[in-house]
Amino acid sequence: MPIPVVCPGCQKRFNVSDKFAGKKGPCPHCKTIIQVPEKGEEVVIHAPEQFGPKDTKGRAILKPIARNETKVSPRLTAVILVTIVAVLAIAWMFRSPEGDVPLWLLALGAIGLAPPLAWAGYAFLRDDELEPYSGKELSLRVLACSAVYAILWGLVALITGYVLGGDQVEVIHMVFIAPVMIGIGTFGAHLALDLEPGTAAVHCSLYLLVTVTLRLIMGLTAF
Repeated sequence: MPIPVVCPGCQKRFNVSDKFAGKKGPCPHCKTIIQVPEKGEEVVIHAPEQFGPKDTKGRAILKPIARNETKVSPRLTAVILVTIVAVLAIAWMFRSPEGDVPLWLLALGAIGLAPPLAWAGYAFLRDDELEPYSGKELSLRVLACSAVYAILWGLVALITGYVLGGDQVEVIHMVFIAPVMIGIGTFGAHLALDLEPGTAAVHCSLYLLVTVTLRLIMGLTAF
């Protein structure tokens, strides 16, 4: 096996046969006498030791668990975009310059938008290092998170009707209401979808941003 050598005189690099290991000789470029290093021991890389039960041939019985990679597909992205456009169009159709929108329609929107937004938000914001929820378990968790989000608007209606006497929510009221809504929603998303607190806050804010935007399109106040 050739031995790499660097000439101390001209700094040239070259290889010499291992039969010259430990000997001296002239550099082929500048004729400086070079001490050829001793032949190093061969480096053997061993396979990592396998722990756990083995069969009679010494092979591991337990196989590593394959990790399921779930990514947001282009089809899912397209469905979400089409849904957003459709919802915006419906909100524009029910636009009322006087702000006279039926309460049942607002309740239907708050409840109906929560599951798809909670599911889409989880698909985009979940921690890739953790095994994602799927199937029935994901559906139940999304519904639980959606219920919390829908209740937030119920609390706003309660505050508007009983605390403010039916008056519109002013900016000073929003300063207190918005943090409470985000706090409750963050806690709900954290428990239901196992999101980190910061990510859960973004998840909740996404729902509130969409619903507030739709309210403004329909000619209502933000809260």
